[in-house]
Amino acid sequence: MELTAEPFTKRLKTYLIYACWVGVFFFGLYPTINWFTSTRSDFFALYLQAELAIPFIPAFVWFYLSMYLVFMLPVFFLNSRELKRLSAELILVTIIGAIIFLLFPARLGFTRQLPESDLYRGIFEYIFALDKPHNLVPSLHVAYSVTIVLAIVRHCRPLVRYSLMIWLTGLILSTVFTHQHHLLDVVSGVLLSFFTYQLMDRRYEKITDSCRDAV
Repeated sequence: MELTAEPFTKRLKTYLIYACWVGVFFFGLYPTINWFTSTRSDFFALYLQAELAIPFIPAFVWFYLSMYLVFMLPVFFLNSRELKRLSAELILVTIIGAIIFLLFPARLGFTRQLPESDLYRGIFEYIFALDKPHNLVPSLHVAYSVTIVLAIVRHCRPLVRYSLMIWLTGLILSTVFTHQHHLLDVVSGVLLSFFTYQLMDRRYEKITDSCRDAV
C-alpha cells in the first residue's frame, strides 16, 4: 500500500502526541508494578538452570540501549494513521505485559554483576538503579522493539529492511547477554508483539473506519 504523502511537521506532531500517551501507560504501570513486586515474596523462577551458563558480555549493552533509537524511527517511516495504530499496539503491549507481571512475579536467575571497565560499570550502575529485576516475563524491551520494527519494515526498501532485522536480532540477544532477561522473557516478548500486531491488523481498520463513518 502506498503511503499518503504528509508534511513531516504533521507526522512529528502526531508522533509526539501519541508518544506521550504511550509514556503515560508505561510510566504509570511499569515502575509501579516493579516496586510492588519487589515487596512480594512469591516469585517464580521462570528460567532453566542451563541458562545461567550464558556468558555476561558487557559490550552488548550498546545493542540493549539502542532500543531508545528504535523508538525514534517511526516518525520517519509511518504516516499519521499508522503512527496512531502503532501507539495503540504499544499501549496494548504495556497493559497485557503489566497484567502478566502481576500474575507471574519473576525473579532474575543471573547474579547482577558490574563490569571492570569504568565506562561499562557506569552504564550498568545506571541500568540497575532504574530497573528492578522483576518485570521479566514478557520482556517489554523485546516486545516494544519487535512491535516498532514490524510496523516499519513494510515500508522499507530491502537493504533497510534487512539492516533493521539484523539490528533487531542484536537487540534481542542483548537482553540475554547483558543478563537482564532469560529466554522465556524473550520468547514471550516476541509472541506478545506478534499477537498485538495480528489483533490490530484485524480490528484497528474496522474500529477507525466505524468511528470515521459515525462522524
